[in-house]
Amino acid sequence: MRATLAATVWMVFVVSCYAYTRNTLPDIENEDFIKDCVRIHNKFRSEVKPAASDMLYMTWDSALAQIAKAWAETCQFKHNVQLKSPHRLHPNFTSLGENIWTGSVSIFSVSSAITNWYNEIQYYDFKTQKCQKVCGHYTQVVWANSYKRVSGFETLSDGAHFICNYGPAGNYPTLPYNKGATCSACRKNDMCLDQLCANPQRDKVKRYYSLQYPDWPISLRNRYTSLFLIVSPLIHILTVIITILIKHKYPNLVLLE
Repeated sequence: MRATLAATVWMVFVVSCYAYTRNTLPDIENEDFIKDCVRIHNKFRSEVKPAASDMLYMTWDSALAQIAKAWAETCQFKHNVQLKSPHRLHPNFTSLGENIWTGSVSIFSVSSAITNWYNEIQYYDFKTQKCQKVCGHYTQVVWANSYKRVSGFETLSDGAHFICNYGPAGNYPTLPYNKGATCSACRKNDMCLDQLCANPQRDKVKRYYSLQYPDWPISLRNRYTSLFLIVSPLIHILTVIITILIKHKYPNLVLLE
């Protein structure tokens, strides 16, 4: 059993990779979307069987959301290889977990996607830590040390790509949590909230500053915008210098404003 607890940060991003517009699906700034992601994750985490003694309350993390969004926009139906060391995408976590749901926009909802991950519990045996089929999505959802979260299929049209990143990452096939009386093994200064270990200081949302962490996976659009902001003043200065030189060499030349 683990001697210490970690905490999971999660973030979610949903993106339509095909015919639908960006506005068809909720973005990482959508308050209702954020609340649904947090609520449903914590609902499942508080109801695990056997009961968990050290399950941390999961909260939203804006840095994880940006990481999930950047990867989702590549529309690749595979995990982001940069989530684990030696890459450092997040200021607080060296290794990040990730769950992916891809399907039709018409059937997508936060509840259905997370429930689909959680339903892998039917293949998982807590006592033996054995899995009959796929269980990694379930164990990540209920990984006790994860306290933060966030959110391509070439043959799918009108598809939704839903990604949740978690910090720190789960480490299946080890036990996802310690069993015991609810909240009985919470950390010092934690309070029991909805049968989960919560701590306002640990759970508060932290902002991410790309200047401090240069490996931040910003989108291509943001890269181009940043490049434009850097180059634009130089272009203006160069234009002024060329104009002055032309006027000096050709004093009788009339320049149109």
